[in-house]
Amino acid sequence: MEQTMDAETLKREIEQFLAAHHVINLGTLPAAPHMASLMYAIEGLSLIWESKPDTRHSKHLVADPRVAATVAPDYTDHRQIRGLQIFGTAKRIAEGEDLGRAKRLLIERYAFIRELAAGPLREKFHSAGFYRLSPERITLIDCTKVFGTSHTLLVHPGGEVSMSA
Repeated sequence: MEQTMDAETLKREIEQFLAAHHVINLGTLPAAPHMASLMYAIEGLSLIWESKPDTRHSKHLVADPRVAATVAPDYTDHRQIRGLQIFGTAKRIAEGEDLGRAKRLLIERYAFIRELAAGPLREKFHSAGFYRLSPERITLIDCTKVFGTSHTLLVHPGGEVSMSA
């Protein structure tokens, strides 16, 4: 029998899952569908990454900020599958306090980025584009409980959360 879950419990499970993993598979849409695998930092339920503004996915975000994404490790046993499906919007972070925080989050999460940002690639790091995915809906798939178990969290403006019906 499937356990019931409230929005705050689901939010905590999603935050723990995001903290335990490091790669988001980001899907963008304009012109033709495109997928990109990106390392991310976490800010609440939002995901932050660095990318060149001239990459296909970065250009797509300018035309249409709607994205779909997944965070999931590779499994060989379907009973162990856990992952996230995320729908929301993503955009480049403008200059200012938010940009500085985004850079700090990435530097704090990844030692090699800290080295790059302070070393010979310092200028490239600081001139790159930094992006934020603001989720509207996150579905946690968890086959460790019962095959096919999923729970969907709705993320409202202001950060309030609720469960999908």
